[in-house]
Amino acid sequence: AASAPSATCSRATPTEPLATRLLIRPAVADDLPAITALYSREVDERVATYEYVAPDEVEMTRRWRGIVDQGFPYFIAELDGRFAGYAYASSYRTREGYRWTVEDTVYIEPWAQGQGVGRGLLQRLIDECQALGFRQMVAVIGDVSNSASIALHERLGFRTVGVFAGLGRKHGRWLDTVQMQLALDPGANAEPE
Repeated sequence: AASAPSATCSRATPTEPLATRLLIRPAVADDLPAITALYSREVDERVATYEYVAPDEVEMTRRWRGIVDQGFPYFIAELDGRFAGYAYASSYRTREGYRWTVEDTVYIEPWAQGQGVGRGLLQRLIDECQALGFRQMVAVIGDVSNSASIALHERLGFRTVGVFAGLGRKHGRWLDTVQMQLALDPGANAEPE
């Protein structure tokens, strides 16, 4: 198992600029307990994911390993030295013709929401996916009530391309699914390399 890189992270005061308080780095095996705990709360309490049973740390480690072994980026954020969230890109679909398209996933700890953590994670993910040669990024957002996620994606240039009404069911109600898309330069305007 990989270990976390050594990094000095001073306890900043909230009056310091976000850039000095926020660290975004590749996720390592030591991050999996925090990632698992955050995702478990999302599964149990919210509708950002339509999964019903929260996976354990072994399963989350398997999923993380599968994503990074395929060459996709997977990041965590630390705000003032505390785990604040994670984000990763994965294959949008498995068919070969979709290989230039990725789907993003972003989860933020409730205490860290509204402080720029999501924006920092998603921007880093966009930059990395573009550098890797991907041409499109898709966000599949669980339910239209997830206005914070929709707004985050809009701020970074995503546009809504569709809403699937009543596509999923969780916590005793039918849920819509919002599909958003961002073209990564040069998008569909040039042949892939």
